[in-house]
Amino acid sequence: MTDPNQHSPLEDAQGIAYGGLMAAFGIVILTHLGFVTGQTAGLAVLISYATGWSFGIVFFLINLPFYWLGYLRMGRVFVLKTFVAVALFSAASMILPRYVSFETLHPAVGAVLFGFVSGSALLALFRHGASLGGVGIVALYLQDKTGFRAGWTQILFDIGVFSLALLLRDVQTVAWSFLGALVTNMVIAFNHRRDRYIAT
Repeated sequence: MTDPNQHSPLEDAQGIAYGGLMAAFGIVILTHLGFVTGQTAGLAVLISYATGWSFGIVFFLINLPFYWLGYLRMGRVFVLKTFVAVALFSAASMILPRYVSFETLHPAVGAVLFGFVSGSALLALFRHGASLGGVGIVALYLQDKTGFRAGWTQILFDIGVFSLALLLRDVQTVAWSFLGALVTNMVIAFNHRRDRYIAT
């Protein structure tokens, strides 16, 4: 009998599919405008801009070293779900630009849309026991080992990413990018509350 307090495998599958595809759509918006973002995705975007390499491939490869920490911190099921989400996100980020284009997209509108789309994607992944890997895993691991708050680790990493972005992008573009990242974080902050949801 299925535990009513747990998602079924089918529910997990659709949640991870939604999260991976919507996150990829967010990256299409982001890179169309030449924006950057925070966390591991932001580092992959910067490497992609600097080298011309595919974002999807860079992001997939960057995440590989983090799975062991994820296994130690959150277990095998989390790592498997996260691997699937990262693979789907990486693949979709390379395929979607063939089918999605924007004739007109104002930077302010694009930043807010990116934030909403990415925030909802991450919420879906979190609620189904997955993530997009990377810095978040390291942050939680360090918090367990040292007591240093995970949120501070993520903030410090993002400061570094946006500082590097100023070497590759103009100040106005980085400012719009920051707006997008802020909206993403606000969506998560207002909606990711485990105590308000029955399913985990």
